[in-house]
Amino acid sequence: MTTEASPRARGEQAREERVRRRRREILQAAARLMEESGYHAVSMQAVAEQAEISVGLIYKYFGNKEDLLRAVIVDILEDFQERVPAAIEAAGTDPVERLFRGFQEFCRVIDAKLDATVLAYRESQTLDVEGRRQLMELEIQTAAPIKQAVVDGIAQGVFRDVDPDLVTHNIALIAHGWALKHWNLAGRFDVDQYVEREFKLLLAAILQATTA
Repeated sequence: MTTEASPRARGEQAREERVRRRRREILQAAARLMEESGYHAVSMQAVAEQAEISVGLIYKYFGNKEDLLRAVIVDILEDFQERVPAAIEAAGTDPVERLFRGFQEFCRVIDAKLDATVLAYRESQTLDVEGRRQLMELEIQTAAPIKQAVVDGIAQGVFRDVDPDLVTHNIALIAHGWALKHWNLAGRFDVDQYVEREFKLLLAAILQATTA
């Protein structure tokens, strides 16, 4: 038997959804403007106008422009943390399929946030020491499921005895390359076609040779 949520609970859920939606709109507007014009050229007022809200509302969520920049970048990393491990686990037990699905989801997150990804490359050094440290820690955490998929594949004899850190590093670079070179690549592939072709190249380098 299920019980319906109380009016108060439904109201709270609706409020939380509005907050999430508004915050997402602010981050998207900031990423777009900062990627186009550069972090220093963009004002909080310009972000407010792009998001079609008051500048005062932005300050309810973010203390200053640096906080907003950091939130744009962290938002991508949090998507990696949530979606990549889930995709790997849903792939079953085959090491190749697990690595492929993790790589695919990594690229799909980037595809959904192209402006923010490019912005992260351009402007992450603008953050203070603590902000940069937070991003580095998050990057290590988000890469961990990909690395583990490589380690497991090596342990099962499916992948060669390669350096898992370097393989993970290359996967991240390939994924980010979809955003950084999207102006060129998008004329030839969609994101899933890009993933399939790049993964074939990657697999050729790490797959254990089989003997007939």
